[in-house]
Amino acid sequence: MAEPQTVEDEAFVPRILVLSTNNISDPGIDLAGSSHMHYSPNVMVISLPCTSGIKPGWALYAVQQGFDGVFVAADGDECAYLSDCSARTSQIMADAQTLLVDNGYEPQRLRMAAICSVCAEPFTNYMHEFSASLTKLGPSRKASAA
Repeated sequence: MAEPQTVEDEAFVPRILVLSTNNISDPGIDLAGSSHMHYSPNVMVISLPCTSGIKPGWALYAVQQGFDGVFVAADGDECAYLSDCSARTSQIMADAQTLLVDNGYEPQRLRMAAICSVCAEPFTNYMHEFSASLTKLGPSRKASAA
Protein backbone atom coordinates (compact mmCIF):
# COMPACT_ATOMS: atom_id res chain seq x y z
CA MET A 1 0.00 0.00 0.00
CA ALA A 2 1.38 3.41 -0.98
CA GLU A 3 2.12 6.03 1.63
CA PRO A 4 -0.33 8.98 1.64
CA GLN A 5 1.03 12.08 -0.05
CA THR A 6 2.02 14.88 2.33
CA VAL A 7 2.21 18.62 1.81
CA GLU A 8 6.01 18.34 1.65
CA ASP A 9 5.70 15.92 -1.30
CA GLU A 10 3.56 18.29 -3.34
CA ALA A 11 5.27 20.50 -5.89
CA PHE A 12 5.55 24.13 -4.88
CA VAL A 13 3.30 26.35 -7.00
CA PRO A 14 3.83 30.06 -6.24
CA ARG A 15 0.92 32.29 -5.28
CA ILE A 16 1.03 35.52 -7.30
CA LEU A 17 -0.90 38.71 -6.64
CA VAL A 18 -1.44 40.80 -9.78
CA LEU A 19 -2.24 44.50 -9.40
CA SER A 20 -3.92 45.49 -12.65
CA THR A 21 -5.51 48.63 -14.02
CA ASN A 22 -9.19 48.91 -14.94
CA ASN A 23 -8.85 50.54 -18.35
CA ILE A 24 -5.72 49.09 -19.90
CA SER A 25 -4.34 45.88 -18.38
CA ASP A 26 -7.61 44.33 -17.11
CA PRO A 27 -9.00 43.84 -20.65
CA GLY A 28 -5.76 42.07 -21.68
CA ILE A 29 -5.93 39.79 -18.65
CA ASP A 30 -9.63 39.13 -19.29
CA LEU A 31 -8.79 38.29 -22.90
CA ALA A 32 -6.31 35.67 -21.69
CA GLY A 33 -9.09 34.02 -19.72
CA SER A 34 -11.75 34.23 -22.41
CA SER A 35 -9.25 32.86 -24.94
CA HIS A 36 -8.62 29.88 -22.63
CA MET A 37 -4.91 30.66 -22.32
CA HIS A 38 -3.42 28.75 -19.45
CA TYR A 39 -1.66 30.26 -16.48
CA SER A 40 -1.57 29.15 -12.85
CA PRO A 41 -4.81 29.14 -10.88
CA ASN A 42 -2.69 30.53 -8.03
CA VAL A 43 -2.73 33.96 -9.73
CA MET A 44 -5.11 36.44 -8.10
CA VAL A 45 -5.91 39.75 -9.82
CA ILE A 46 -6.96 42.96 -8.07
CA SER A 47 -8.07 45.88 -10.23
CA LEU A 48 -7.03 49.47 -9.56
CA PRO A 49 -7.67 52.74 -11.40
CA CYS A 50 -3.97 53.54 -11.85
CA THR A 51 -0.67 51.88 -10.90
CA SER A 52 0.70 55.20 -9.65
CA GLY A 53 -1.77 54.86 -6.76
CA ILE A 54 -0.14 51.69 -5.45
CA LYS A 55 1.42 52.05 -2.01
CA PRO A 56 4.88 50.43 -1.67
CA GLY A 57 3.74 48.70 1.52
CA TRP A 58 1.10 46.74 -0.38
CA ALA A 59 3.77 44.47 -1.92
CA LEU A 60 5.33 43.83 1.48
CA TYR A 61 1.93 43.15 3.02
CA ALA A 62 1.01 40.71 0.23
CA VAL A 63 4.24 38.75 0.74
CA GLN A 64 3.78 38.78 4.51
CA GLN A 65 0.26 37.40 4.02
CA GLY A 66 1.49 34.43 1.96
CA PHE A 67 1.81 35.56 -1.62
CA ASP A 68 5.12 34.46 -3.10
CA GLY A 69 5.24 37.34 -5.56
CA VAL A 70 3.51 40.52 -6.66
CA PHE A 71 3.18 41.45 -10.33
CA VAL A 72 2.17 44.96 -11.34
CA ALA A 73 0.40 45.02 -14.72
CA ALA A 74 1.05 48.67 -15.52
CA ASP A 75 -0.54 50.96 -18.10
CA GLY A 76 2.82 52.12 -19.35
CA ASP A 77 2.47 55.40 -21.22
CA GLU A 78 -1.25 54.84 -21.87
CA CYS A 79 -2.46 55.99 -18.44
CA ALA A 80 -5.62 58.06 -18.70
CA TYR A 81 -5.00 59.85 -15.40
CA LEU A 82 -1.41 61.10 -15.26
CA SER A 83 1.12 61.98 -17.92
CA ASP A 84 3.97 60.92 -15.59
CA CYS A 85 2.33 57.67 -14.45
CA SER A 86 5.24 55.51 -15.67
CA ALA A 87 7.82 57.54 -13.75
CA ARG A 88 5.70 57.54 -10.60
CA THR A 89 5.05 53.81 -10.84
CA SER A 90 8.76 53.09 -11.38
CA GLN A 91 9.58 55.00 -8.19
CA ILE A 92 6.86 53.12 -6.29
CA MET A 93 8.32 49.81 -7.48
CA ALA A 94 11.83 50.84 -6.38
CA ASP A 95 10.48 51.87 -2.96
CA ALA A 96 8.54 48.60 -2.67
CA GLN A 97 11.62 46.53 -3.50
CA THR A 98 13.57 48.43 -0.85
CA LEU A 99 10.81 47.67 1.67
CA LEU A 100 10.97 43.99 0.77
CA VAL A 101 14.75 43.88 1.24
CA ASP A 102 14.58 45.87 4.50
CA ASN A 103 12.13 43.27 5.81
CA GLY A 104 14.17 40.23 4.78
CA TYR A 105 12.55 39.32 1.45
CA GLU A 106 14.11 39.07 -1.99
CA PRO A 107 13.40 42.06 -4.27
CA GLN A 108 12.76 39.60 -7.13
CA ARG A 109 9.38 38.86 -5.53
CA LEU A 110 8.12 42.07 -7.15
CA ARG A 111 7.90 42.46 -10.90
CA MET A 112 6.27 44.98 -13.23
CA ALA A 113 5.48 45.07 -16.94
CA ALA A 114 3.21 47.12 -19.16
CA ILE A 115 0.20 45.05 -20.18
CA CYS A 116 -2.06 46.49 -22.88
CA SER A 117 -5.72 45.78 -23.52
CA VAL A 118 -4.90 43.09 -26.11
CA CYS A 119 -1.81 41.65 -24.39
CA ALA A 120 -3.30 38.28 -23.45
CA GLU A 121 -0.37 36.20 -24.69
CA PRO A 122 2.31 38.47 -23.16
CA PHE A 123 0.42 38.37 -19.84
CA THR A 124 0.34 34.57 -19.78
CA ASN A 125 4.03 34.48 -20.73
CA TYR A 126 4.85 36.86 -17.86
CA MET A 127 2.90 34.66 -15.45
CA HIS A 128 4.79 31.55 -16.59
CA GLU A 129 8.17 33.30 -16.36
CA PHE A 130 7.43 34.90 -12.99
CA SER A 131 6.12 31.62 -11.60
CA ALA A 132 9.30 29.84 -12.71
CA SER A 133 11.44 32.56 -11.13
CA LEU A 134 9.48 32.35 -7.86
CA THR A 135 9.72 28.56 -7.87
CA LYS A 136 13.51 28.90 -7.87
CA LEU A 137 13.28 31.33 -4.92
CA GLY A 138 10.92 29.03 -3.03
CA PRO A 139 8.07 30.04 -0.73
CA SER A 140 8.14 33.59 0.62
CA ARG A 141 9.59 33.24 4.06
CA LYS A 142 11.34 36.02 5.80
CA ALA A 143 15.08 35.51 5.61
CA SER A 144 16.44 34.56 9.00
CA ALA A 145 18.99 36.80 10.66
CA ALA A 146 22.56 35.57 10.33
